[in-house]
Amino acid sequence: MALAVPASHSRRGMVIEVVEREPYPRGMDTALLLRLRADLAAADYRAATVSGLLGDGADAARLRGVFVPAERALAERDGSALALLVRLFLLGAAVTAAELDAALPALGAAGARELGLVAAEPGEASTDALRAALSLNPVAIADSRSDEPVDWWLLSDLDDQLRRGPARPDHVMGVGGATRSLIAQAPPGDVALSLDLGTGCGIVALHLALRGGRVIATDISERALELAAANAVLNTLDHAIEFRRGDLFAPVHADRFDLILSNPPFVITPRAGDGPIYEYRDGGLVGDALAAAVVRDGPALLVPGGTMLCLANWETPWGGNGLGRVHDWIAAGVAGPLTAWVIERDRVSPAQYAETWVRDGGARPGTAAFTELLSAWLDDFSERRVIGIGLGAIRIRREPETTDPAPPSVVHVEQATGSLSAAGLGRDLEAAFAAGATAARMSDAEVLATHWIVSPAVTEERIHEPGHESPSALTLLTDRPIARRVAADPLLAAAVGASDGDLTLGQIADALATLLDVDAAAAREAVIAGARELAWLGMLSPGAPRA
Repeated sequence: MALAVPASHSRRGMVIEVVEREPYPRGMDTALLLRLRADLAAADYRAATVSGLLGDGADAARLRGVFVPAERALAERDGSALALLVRLFLLGAAVTAAELDAALPALGAAGARELGLVAAEPGEASTDALRAALSLNPVAIADSRSDEPVDWWLLSDLDDQLRRGPARPDHVMGVGGATRSLIAQAPPGDVALSLDLGTGCGIVALHLALRGGRVIATDISERALELAAANAVLNTLDHAIEFRRGDLFAPVHADRFDLILSNPPFVITPRAGDGPIYEYRDGGLVGDALAAAVVRDGPALLVPGGTMLCLANWETPWGGNGLGRVHDWIAAGVAGPLTAWVIERDRVSPAQYAETWVRDGGARPGTAAFTELLSAWLDDFSERRVIGIGLGAIRIRREPETTDPAPPSVVHVEQATGSLSAAGLGRDLEAAFAAGATAARMSDAEVLATHWIVSPAVTEERIHEPGHESPSALTLLTDRPIARRVAADPLLAAAVGASDGDLTLGQIADALATLLDVDAAAAREAVIAGARELAWLGMLSPGAPRA
C-alpha cells in the first residue's frame, strides 16, 4: 500500500490521505465467489422470484423490516434452496450447516464461512446453527439505459433490520433509495472511461460497466472496496472495473473521464463530541465542505463533453441562499465553459435532518444516545447559523471549447419537488438538460428563429367558472422527467400548443399577437421568456425546420 499526503481528509482532527494502487480484491476468494454465483443462479435467487415466493404484500413488509408475513408464507412452502436462502439472508433466521450445504451445494457451509457470509453465533442452542454475517441481497435496479430493471446479487454489511446493534464505523451499505435515484438519473449513452467516486458496495460501478468502457471505482474504505470487488466478481464484471483506494479525486488525478457518478459521503455531521463516525455517510469535513469539494474539483477531471452527476446536501445559512452557494461552488471550479443544472429535491429543517441521521445510526428516541447525538447535531447547526438543508442532484457538463469565443458557462439552479418519471428518467433529464442549455445560450433572435417542438408528455389543464366561456386559469402539466405544473396565460398556452416544428417561434408569436390583439413586441418578449423556462422543464425542445 502506497501512502501520500498531498491533500487532507479530516477524521476528528486527524489529517490523512491514502492512495491505494495495489489491485483488488484481496479479501474474498474469487473461486469461492464463482461457486456462490453458480449456487445462486441454480436457486433462482432473484428479486422477482423472492417476491413470487413470499407474495407481494409479505415481500413489501420484509423490506420495511416486518418479517412475520414472510415467515408465515415460508411456513406454507416446501424447503427449496430459494426458501432457505430467503430465511437466512433476508429474514435473519438461523440454519444448520447441513441445510446450507443442500442450498449451496457448490460452495457449501464451509465455503460460506470462509467467505464471511455466515457465522456461528455465541449463545445459539445448537453449535451447528449459522446466521448471516453479511447481507446477500438479490436486487433489481432501473438503469437509465433501459426501461427494464437489471438483476444483481449484492454483498454488503447487514441491513438495519437484520443487524443486532449499531453499525460498525466502516459499515458498507447495500442499495438505498438515493443510489437507485443516481443510477436512474445518469446519462444513458456508452462511454470510454467512467468513474464511480465513493463506490461503497460497488453497485454504481456495476451499472457503469454496462456502458461498455473501462470503469474506475474509488473509496477511502478498504472494506468497501473489498466488498465492491467481490460484487464485481459475483456479477462477472470484474474484468471491466478497476478499484483504487484514496480520498476524493486523489487516486484519479491523472485520469480524464467521459462520465463521473458519485453518491459521496455527504451527510453533514457535527465534528465535536464523541459520536460514532460512519465512513459510508460522513466525509469527515465541516458542514457541506465535502459536497463543495466534489462539485468544485470534479469537472476538471472531465474530458470536453464529459458529464458529472452527483448527489449532495447543502446548507442554507441565516441570511443566505443554499442554491446560491452551490452556484458559487461550480463557478469556483474549472476554468472554461460549463453547463450545470442543480435540482433541489427537498429542503428540511436542522431538526428534521438531525433526527433522520441519528436514527440511521441505530439510536432510538427515548434513549440517552439519541438525545446526546441529536443535541450535538442541533448545537452544530446553531453555532454555524444554519437554518435549512437542501437535498438534491447536481449535473455538470464540461463544454468543448470549439468556438471562438468559447461558449459562456450556464448554471441553472431550481427547486423541483415533483415526482420523477418511472421509466427513461436519465434519457429525459439529459434531453431537458441539453434543451435548457441551448435555450439559455441563444440570443433572443435565435430563440424566435427556432422551430420549437412540444413534448408529447405535456398536457393543458383549464379551469372554468360556471357560466364563463373563457377559462379562469390555464396550467401546463408534464410528468417527464419531473412532474411540473406551470401557470400560463392564453398567449403562452397557445404558443406551446402551436409548437409542432412547423413554424418558428417568431412566426407563432406574430400570429398570436394579431389573433389576441396584443402588442407584437410584448408577445415576442413573453414567448421568448416562456420558451427558455419550458426548455429546462422538458416541455419544449429546439427542432429542425420541417421539410
